[in-house]
Amino acid sequence: MTAEQKIAVARNLVLLGVDVIDAGFPISSPEDFNAVKLIADEVGNMRGRHEPVIMAAARCSKIDIDTAWAAVSGARRPRLGTFIATSEIHMKHKLKKNADEVVAIAREMVAYARSVGFQDISFAAEDSLRSDKDFLCRIFGEAIKAGARTVIIADTVGCSLPSEISRLVTYIKAHTPGIENATISLHCHNDLGLANANTLAGIEAGAREVEVTINGIGERAGNAALEEVVMAIKCRKELMGGLYTGVNTKYISAISKMVVEYTGLNVQSYKAIVGANAFSHESGIHQDGILKFRGTYEFISSEDIGLDRTSESGIVLGKLSGRHALKSRLLKLGYDLDETELDDAFKKFKSLTAKKKHITNDDIEEMVCSKSLLFQPVWSLGDLQVMHGTMGFSAAAVKLLNLDGKERISSSVGKGPVDAAYKAIDNIVQTPIKLVEYTNSAADGIHAIYKTQVVLSEDNDDISTHPSSVIAHDHGNGHTCLEKLNGHGLSSSGSGENLDVVVASVEAYLKAVNRILAKKESS
Repeated sequence: MTAEQKIAVARNLVLLGVDVIDAGFPISSPEDFNAVKLIADEVGNMRGRHEPVIMAAARCSKIDIDTAWAAVSGARRPRLGTFIATSEIHMKHKLKKNADEVVAIAREMVAYARSVGFQDISFAAEDSLRSDKDFLCRIFGEAIKAGARTVIIADTVGCSLPSEISRLVTYIKAHTPGIENATISLHCHNDLGLANANTLAGIEAGAREVEVTINGIGERAGNAALEEVVMAIKCRKELMGGLYTGVNTKYISAISKMVVEYTGLNVQSYKAIVGANAFSHESGIHQDGILKFRGTYEFISSEDIGLDRTSESGIVLGKLSGRHALKSRLLKLGYDLDETELDDAFKKFKSLTAKKKHITNDDIEEMVCSKSLLFQPVWSLGDLQVMHGTMGFSAAAVKLLNLDGKERISSSVGKGPVDAAYKAIDNIVQTPIKLVEYTNSAADGIHAIYKTQVVLSEDNDDISTHPSSVIAHDHGNGHTCLEKLNGHGLSSSGSGENLDVVVASVEAYLKAVNRILAKKESS
């Protein structure tokens, strides 16, 4: 990440309520030094707000420690995070030093950090889980005596099982001189997929600080994931001895997306808590339960992590979906079918799922409308031009063609290019319309095709309840067809696909707009 991106993430970590921000490794490069210093000077001085400890990493070397102090000393609560390897394999092959020499270096460098100005020092034993446990107790004891307030057990290669972590934390707690004056911390890697489980096992054994990352990013297979560890503690507090964190979980979803955007490291769709599928349901049995009461298959609330579900049910229509899920989606799109009509729609739906994995709103409308009456769409896209970036609002100019081929052009500004384009279209159409739902997805790669779906509704407070009626709808294939509508105004959907996300969004919006206009023409 750039320095600007790092400080933006740090600001959001303050909102999240983390206790310590590991700002970086200042000695590694001038860029990293500047980023750590910016974070320390700004985020480390938020008087009147949550003010986290700002930590800088350093090897057990005077130049590293001096550089770290220069970077974080401007924070109100600076911390040094220093470390040295303690396993036989590391001491022999990497450090080329014996155990006594390593202990002497650790003791001397912690004391030196105190003399420089650090009052808060954490000392980590790199590769702790492959180190002799009595040697760990010895070196931790010496570090504490020299001034360390936190000792970190590091599963550096991610080789441990939860039971091993639990036993080691218990042993360190019982046999380290002066441990009552320090906090035991954990740093777990995910090479065996056990970083989160190991972290929770260490907490149960007595660790009171854990090092985690947003989305579990990190060296090789990553680290323990903040969102998973925090939500496990929050949701199973009764099994964790009543322990809790100070994290405001409602910011989890937002900062997860920010880290994805800044790092380019996408999370797996099925990743716990923040994955795209984490609150989605495709099994018919699950969908039926969710539609009756969300708690049947969701023991974590999406709102707890700040995921807005006001316009998204989490129901993914596919071959496993049942009648209840289909009926719910039809009602959402404005179709209130009787039982006979629903039976017919469900048969068509099942036939379609044999050919297509996921069923879109456009597919649903194709199934249930009458194909006997067809109409041309009112508006089609002529041209689109957008301008956007980091300087001010985005702007869009749109040319639409009506049924007679006449052009109408409008421009607008917005909070983003899609918002600006939609406002320009509204200027031409001059019909009260409200965007109810917007979803967008794309495969990986710079040549990915963006797939956009929108749901619109009439934005008219004066719409009165009226009997069910037959309404005309455009299908996006140059025609419209008739459908049955419930009595509370139309909710229309549209979809678009294009290499350009703005073009895909405009295509979807126009399809839905045409459906609403078709209703007005027929009423």
